[in-house]
Amino acid sequence: MSLFLGIEVGGSKLQLAIADGTGNPFRALVRMSVSAPGKAAEIQRQILAGVTQVLADANVPRDQIAGIGIGFGGPVNSAAGTIVTSHQVSGWDQFPIVNWLTEQTGWRAVLHNDADAAAFAEAKFGAGRGFDPVCYVTVGSGIGGGLIVDGKVYRGQGAGALEIGHLRPGYIPTHVPLPGTTVESIASGFGITDRARRIVQNPELANDYQAPHPSRLIELCKGDPMMINTQLIAQAARAGDRLCLGLLNDAIDTLGWALAQAITLINPARIVIGGGVALMGEKEFLSPVRRACRRNCFPPFVDLAEIVPAALEEEVVVHGALALARAEFASLGT
Repeated sequence: MSLFLGIEVGGSKLQLAIADGTGNPFRALVRMSVSAPGKAAEIQRQILAGVTQVLADANVPRDQIAGIGIGFGGPVNSAAGTIVTSHQVSGWDQFPIVNWLTEQTGWRAVLHNDADAAAFAEAKFGAGRGFDPVCYVTVGSGIGGGLIVDGKVYRGQGAGALEIGHLRPGYIPTHVPLPGTTVESIASGFGITDRARRIVQNPELANDYQAPHPSRLIELCKGDPMMINTQLIAQAARAGDRLCLGLLNDAIDTLGWALAQAITLINPARIVIGGGVALMGEKEFLSPVRRACRRNCFPPFVDLAEIVPAALEEEVVVHGALALARAEFASLGT
């Protein structure tokens, strides 16, 4: 059976795996943190080092690899094999990653957005299996979406579709009076932490959250706003911190609104939610998101599409990249 290399290139992590692209366990998986945020050239060096490492870990000869699937965290031009841009890492603009990888490794490659790759995996092997259409939304450092129709990634005219993170809610969040322009700027991991940091750094805004006690977030970050992350925000929210509860409620309300727009336009059979922020769990995240979605949804479509957590967890993009590589290169006789 042919083997494939799957690569996930995210804003904060890099994953490479070797498998057959059918949902079976990986022969090997290499996971790295992005070592130089903001520098695409360093990530490219990490990719090449990761290729060498995952081949060695899997004990697989190079001639057994039939192709590469790439899931990239940002807009891509799949037909051209180029990255359009990254919203988290500089240096990726118009980078021809497919040609570059083929030149470096000798293997054919196929490129998709990471949310499209994840959607494909969840529809084939995970929480969306047996449903059509399947809408997948990843809520991590950014917010992306993928749509699977008739077992295929739907990409509109080719540049992409279901960019749910870039919808513009058109209102100021109601809990913490700090505007956001897009769903991603309010509800993503980067968005939540950015809003928290701006509040903590702005005494005028922060004063609203000092009475009767200072925000627990200031204590948890030891006075350094750059130490703030979603884990600290969730920890403070669980302790009843008013600022952090407000930030999370804004994120939940905004994401629920966005899902309602997707349901109204697409009427999917199932919505699958993944990503690091979604790992907060059923009580703290998924149930409130469902309620926010129902409040904003076209009434005849309410409850038609169940909103469920992703099944493939942190490996979902890699599974999707492998499966997309298999789908692409099987048609060429691989």
